[in-house]
Amino acid sequence: MEDEKIIELYWQRNEEALKQTNQKYGSFCFYIAHNILKNEEDSKECVNDTWFKTWTVIPPKRPEFLQAFLGKITRNLSLDRYRRSHARKRGGGTMDVIYDELEECIADGGEDAQTDSIVITDAVSRFLKEISHDARIIFVRRYWYADSVEQIVQRYGMSESKVKSSLMRSRNKLKTFLEKEGIIV
Repeated sequence: MEDEKIIELYWQRNEEALKQTNQKYGSFCFYIAHNILKNEEDSKECVNDTWFKTWTVIPPKRPEFLQAFLGKITRNLSLDRYRRSHARKRGGGTMDVIYDELEECIADGGEDAQTDSIVITDAVSRFLKEISHDARIIFVRRYWYADSVEQIVQRYGMSESKVKSSLMRSRNKLKTFLEKEGIIV
């Protein structure tokens, strides 16, 4: 079913929207959640929470790109669940490694964390448009989808050293880009 038809079902408050969303995007959302949480049961719960959240925000929102909209909800819910479950037991998790990698590029939010987040998100979007296609794919797969280096290597048939060096170069370029934008890193 086309995304516009699925969105229209949400606007009509037709529960068929949930069935169609799950059928079309269930595995996509599960992939995102599982890469972050590394737990099948928690990932399934996050996907179910995504459907609930989607049901509550459509309407009034009308997403332009349903897949990206669902991916963002899933990612945010998964990150929240990850933070809650790891609040007491730090270290060793995939997300901790990803946060450590980006720590030198993006400052931790202070009092204006929400405003900073919007500014940084906009700047990172502009940065991604400036780097090469391959570098952008590697960066997004690592830092948005939380793919491991090994998963990126397998998915795109690149060498591990190419992926790692691309990530390092992209992080360095991002840091420089953010500094030029006046964003303190």
